[in-house]
Amino acid sequence: MENKTTSLKPAKMCYEHIGGKLGQLLAETFIEKGWIAKKNPSDKNFYITDLGQKEFTALGINISEIKPEIL
Repeated sequence: MENKTTSLKPAKMCYEHIGGKLGQLLAETFIEKGWIAKKNPSDKNFYITDLGQKEFTALGINISEIKPEIL
């Protein structure tokens, strides 16, 4: 029988975000699905697309808790 504690995968928290491999995989998936994007390839940050707003809300994620960025 496999020891369950050795098969656990980490979901690292870094301040207020998910870091590590899980964070990377989530970001890559959200980009591929078109849920997040960059206005310009050189931008550091992403924004939530209209499709992303719809899909995150469908998952039960309250995106109204995310403060808009003031430009």
